[in-house]
Amino acid sequence: MFYNGPRMTKRKGCRNWRWLALWWHHFFLLWSTIDGQTRYSITEELKRGSVVGNLAKDLGLGLSEIFDRKLHVASEAGEQYFSVDAGKGELVVNDRIDREALCGQSASCVLPLQVVIEDPLQLFRVEVDIQDINDNAPRFPSNEITLEIAESTVVGVHFPLESAIDPDVGSNSLKSYTLSKDECFSIRVKEVAGGRKVPELILAKVLDREKKAVHKLLLTALDGGSPVRSGTAQITISVLDINDNVPAFEKTSYKVSVSENAVEGALIVQTKATDMDDGQNGEIEYSFGAHTSDAMMSIFTIDHISGTIFLKGKLDFEANANYELDISAKDKGTPRMEGHCTVHVEVIDVNDNAPEIILTSHPKPVREDSPNGTVVALISARDLDSGDNGKVRLQLPKTSQFALKPSFSHNYALVTSGPLDREKVSEYNIEITATDSGSPPLSSKKIIPVTITDVNDNAPVFTQKIYHVYLKENGVPGAILYSVSASDLDFGENAKVSYSILDSKVQDVSVSSYVYINSDNGSIYSMHSFDYEKLKVFQIQVQAKDQGSPSLSSNATVHVFILDQNDNAPAVIYPSSAAMGSLSHQRMPRSAKAGHLVTKVTAVDADSGHNAWISYRLAEATDASLFTVNLYTGEVRTKRAVSEQDDSSQRLLIEIKDDGEPIQSSTVTVSIILEDGLHEPILDLRHKAAEPSKKTGRITLYLILSLASVSVLSLLTFLILAVKCIRNSRSSSTCCMRRTDSDDYKNPNRNLQIQLNTDGPIKYVEVLGGDMLSQSQSFRSCMSPMSEYSDFTLIKPSSTTDFKEVISVLDASLPDSTWTFESQQVR
Repeated sequence: MFYNGPRMTKRKGCRNWRWLALWWHHFFLLWSTIDGQTRYSITEELKRGSVVGNLAKDLGLGLSEIFDRKLHVASEAGEQYFSVDAGKGELVVNDRIDREALCGQSASCVLPLQVVIEDPLQLFRVEVDIQDINDNAPRFPSNEITLEIAESTVVGVHFPLESAIDPDVGSNSLKSYTLSKDECFSIRVKEVAGGRKVPELILAKVLDREKKAVHKLLLTALDGGSPVRSGTAQITISVLDINDNVPAFEKTSYKVSVSENAVEGALIVQTKATDMDDGQNGEIEYSFGAHTSDAMMSIFTIDHISGTIFLKGKLDFEANANYELDISAKDKGTPRMEGHCTVHVEVIDVNDNAPEIILTSHPKPVREDSPNGTVVALISARDLDSGDNGKVRLQLPKTSQFALKPSFSHNYALVTSGPLDREKVSEYNIEITATDSGSPPLSSKKIIPVTITDVNDNAPVFTQKIYHVYLKENGVPGAILYSVSASDLDFGENAKVSYSILDSKVQDVSVSSYVYINSDNGSIYSMHSFDYEKLKVFQIQVQAKDQGSPSLSSNATVHVFILDQNDNAPAVIYPSSAAMGSLSHQRMPRSAKAGHLVTKVTAVDADSGHNAWISYRLAEATDASLFTVNLYTGEVRTKRAVSEQDDSSQRLLIEIKDDGEPIQSSTVTVSIILEDGLHEPILDLRHKAAEPSKKTGRITLYLILSLASVSVLSLLTFLILAVKCIRNSRSSSTCCMRRTDSDDYKNPNRNLQIQLNTDGPIKYVEVLGGDMLSQSQSFRSCMSPMSEYSDFTLIKPSSTTDFKEVISVLDASLPDSTWTFESQQVR
């Protein structure tokens, strides 16, 4: 007995009540694993992401079950046209759906889907009905149709024309033809086998070649869609005299059936036409119609003299079950007269395709204590043949510890049917045989390996306990930061690892507000863009947990260092009016000499390192020969003495830019009024040095106190480090070494100095880089002499280039060390 949906077929000798009871037992077990069908209907050519239906709701599943039970969709068509939105539980369009490409001219177009969920394993069948839209216009095989008609042709003669092709179906398919106005011709539509509409040109009035030798008509094909689409072809008719009888076939239509395994050269059919004329006017030559496709002529050939059609290529019922050939018979008169007939070839299916076994879901490992009936895998069988040739039966070896539980549409569940003992057999190779009902029957086999698993006794292990990630600021939210990886020595579910981030605080905010992790592959993504000026470093605790029972886990630490980018333009802080966006007005005496200080532009940059190096440039000036701007200080001075010819009003546009990549810049406009007899408020720096004001004296005093404080703190720090080094040297003969150099700001070259102690375990490392503006980067690190690892912390490298140079030197010196940098500004 076989189960095939709700119908039951009996095999001889199996009609007792025990079989009936066993069938009902299998029936109820079946629906614990495989459920019924759901059907949706959509139109073709929907955009990607369009919602087909709420799959979770229709299947009675919660949104959490979609992820927890690993819901996925398998298409029997091969292409994955649909996917499931795990966040909403909706079945959405995943790829462009062209109904004509999928189903051709078929009135019904249904895509069967198999929805699989696990734990427990269940299979749902979903059918999506693809509705046609009017997206194709009728199209003639050729835009130019040429006919030769004798003027003696009687009224009412029909001339078959090539049909237009419209891939759409139903109301959107080809409906009618129209012909441009001509008193000699009209159009009639003839419907042939298969519902195909063939236009026929009808001679409505006797032709007179002497009056009109050529007729040009426009044939239009219209479909039934809304809006209506159309296609046209130009008909050119040449009117000839003489030969006045058209060859006529014995039949206007021939029908023949041919087996798809017919050999090359097999006789298909013999067509025959007669012509009432004598001589060459009555001699007939046969050929395929002018618009017969190359593909059709590669399968069939015709004897030009006898009209016999032979098989030239191979037939394939599965590829094309019907062919329609247009046969032309022409006499040899002048002009040549032509008759037509149609040959319909039906291909008869033979059992030439072996059944195919398809794994709907890959077999999952089975615990050795699994009870009978545990689902191992879902499989299906198909055969491309039709009728009895396409009916498939699956069988297992009699001694197998497994059984097949049938479902709908040749779907089966492979389940356990006997005791399992991992210590005796750790893996089964189950051989499934599929046999069709053809004559002779064809069969195929498939081996399905099933692994017997043990209990969970191994925790996941990360590839590293500590990860260091260097991330540029202003990144795109959602970008991947890093991918951690952990492995588990167990099998099956016990070896499946999921990742999560343990809760911790970063600047009093939960770390989950900054990043999130893909629980499947360990990829860590940013929740938003990071700002180096607000956050420089933070750490993440990542946990890897397996799916065993009870589950086991392990943790790893990810240090994330934010690298500065040039995302801040210089901001003007003096003159104050320019800082607020207004024009800065300055006054200057006409008696000013060369080098006279007019004003000073001061700007700051919120970035660090090269990105914060500021330079000033005079971009525009009323008189560029009168003023100059210091590249580094922003001081505006006169280049020469003011003359009487100089304008009283001078306007300067000063550009301020940093040294980042890309360069950020801003501008400030200074208006200078030249006045006679003016001695204040702006004096030359040398005059100010000779007569310092009280305010300047206070600033100088503050600077002296600040420098003294910094010097005292530096001395105390040096003494503390020296004491630590002396203490450490007693136990490990290692000393701290420090070297700081700062080049003058006029030196355009940057130098990196790295001081390492290579006599023993490193206790202190310093890296120093000088720059164009008398600024330098100092990187420091101190390590415990008892530490098993060397930890070097970097916070604010001056640039990516500096960082790479430092890392390359340190890696070459200590290849087994982990480096973390700390930075400070030295002026």
